[in-house]
Amino acid sequence: MTGSKAPRLLDRLHEAIRLRRYSKRTGKTYAGWVSRYVRYHGLRHPMEMGEEEVTAFLTDLAVRHRVSASTQNQALSALLFLYRHVLEIDLPWLDEVVRAKRPQRIPIVLSRSEVRDLLDQLEGPVLLAASLMYGAGLRLTECLSLRVQDLDLERSELTVRDGKGAKDRITMLPAALHTSVKDQLRHARVVHHKDLAIGAGAVALPDALVRKYPNAPKEWVWQWIFPAMKTYEDCETGQRRRHHLHQSVVQREVKSAVGRAGLNRRASSHTLRHSFATHLLEAGYDIRTIQELLGHKDVTTTMIYTHVLNRGAQGVRSPLDAGI
Repeated sequence: MTGSKAPRLLDRLHEAIRLRRYSKRTGKTYAGWVSRYVRYHGLRHPMEMGEEEVTAFLTDLAVRHRVSASTQNQALSALLFLYRHVLEIDLPWLDEVVRAKRPQRIPIVLSRSEVRDLLDQLEGPVLLAASLMYGAGLRLTECLSLRVQDLDLERSELTVRDGKGAKDRITMLPAALHTSVKDQLRHARVVHHKDLAIGAGAVALPDALVRKYPNAPKEWVWQWIFPAMKTYEDCETGQRRRHHLHQSVVQREVKSAVGRAGLNRRASSHTLRHSFATHLLEAGYDIRTIQELLGHKDVTTTMIYTHVLNRGAQGVRSPLDAGI
């Protein structure tokens, strides 16, 4: 594979990603795996390779690089997409490639008092983001990607758009956060007006929306709830834009807060989502409702939270607690 072919292949890959409305993050990840696959085999074009080369690449990831099962499966998904949707080659053997089995791990869950101690160590936008992850069961990326129009204070609801699996869903907006949310909206509006004053103020939108509504990127309803500190220049349009707060900012602050709170667990921002689900189960809410709130495609994914309840999945009481 020559140097001139690589960009064309990746351009086709990105075009296929956009056509199927995959996220930019997925496109970047898939492009990385395709590039790595090609480099591993000495820059040979994927059309010249087949089952043997794919298997060798995945085996190398597992044996020499010791990647996790989820990472190995991610690489396989990227190659499946490449051959089927970019090269348009039907390779039945790809369906037979065995996906690595992910170990079933029980999620780390904080008690209600531990959640309170953790949140007490945070402030500002990071406190609100962490409170939404716990109070609404949001993933970190879902939380930071919220736009003004996604909040409904009257109904105490928020809409998660294009979540994992490209699905939209509605979950609760805790009444306890209404004041904090309004304060954050006021801050975001001030930032937006300042950006507009200097000729900026546009945010990234899906391509189809921009073509249909060219003025939408500067409209208030499309602005991020959690605007980033700095603006950037979009390499395609040349526009000065502002993205939402970066994940690393929240992850870093939450990790530091865990230490200050003295929690004896490897808690992270995602732990707050785990705690949301578990505490709802403890309160007696049914598993299907929690599945919808979390945005899980399969209820079996949600069922893992039944294993971390203090009383067990069926409220079983230890015989030792019943007395001997």
